[in-house]
Amino acid sequence: MNTQTVSASAARAYKSDVKPVWCPGCGDFTVLSAITKAFAELGLPPEQVAVVSGIGCSSRIPAYLNTYGFHGVHGRATALATGLKLARPDLTVVVASGDGDGFSIGGNHFLHACRRNVDLTYIVMDNRVYGMTKGQPSPTTEPDWDNALTPGGTGLRAFNPLVIALASGANFIARGFSGDPVGTARLIVEAIETPGFSFVEVLSPCVTFRPDQRDWRNAVRPAPVQPTGDIGAAARRLMTDDGFNLGVLYVGSRTPYQTHRTAAPVSPSEIEQQFAV
Repeated sequence: MNTQTVSASAARAYKSDVKPVWCPGCGDFTVLSAITKAFAELGLPPEQVAVVSGIGCSSRIPAYLNTYGFHGVHGRATALATGLKLARPDLTVVVASGDGDGFSIGGNHFLHACRRNVDLTYIVMDNRVYGMTKGQPSPTTEPDWDNALTPGGTGLRAFNPLVIALASGANFIARGFSGDPVGTARLIVEAIETPGFSFVEVLSPCVTFRPDQRDWRNAVRPAPVQPTGDIGAAARRLMTDDGFNLGVLYVGSRTPYQTHRTAAPVSPSEIEQQFAV
């Protein structure tokens, strides 16, 4: 089975009964579809999957999935997911985030999640704006983007998450586009299958506050080069990338961080006894 042939019913089995409340036309709808297609292709038992998120439009994802989920606090999703994966290495742990949640308040956690290289998959829906809080510029917003909240633009250089991920030690780096759910599902499959910390940026237009992003459909293209494991070559590619090349851009060979358990598991009742008065 592959993402081209995954049946709608197989993917639908991973969706909850909660109806998404995103704005009509939001790219996150198709990212949700890509995630369920990826889970279906991998044949993951829903009870063996945990999806962790922070705060933001994209962070609603766990509620819409028929898997375990944790909706955490702003920016802390990768920290929560790291602890979960180390405590339960048998689970497939996926993190859903946005450019504000992941790269602003969560920027420090992003760096160290890449550095630790725990076996997680981090999916960031990047729309270069704070959509939930009505249109403020985010870390990835273009410096000259003009709107009522920032007349003339911020004048700040945009954060480049793929370059930061590479420099910080991520083992898998890719970019997808919400307008291509099948291609994005394929990237998520590869990310989950690759050991270590995998980072997938998904360009996901915010048609409410950034209607200009509808033009992304005409701007995106398959990356003109094959994936590389050469960190120097990957750095040159990513530093000169215009932000619209899609596909797997880097696959490393770092050994994932492993938890070192030296004591037998402790039951909840034993923990409770330690606090008995």
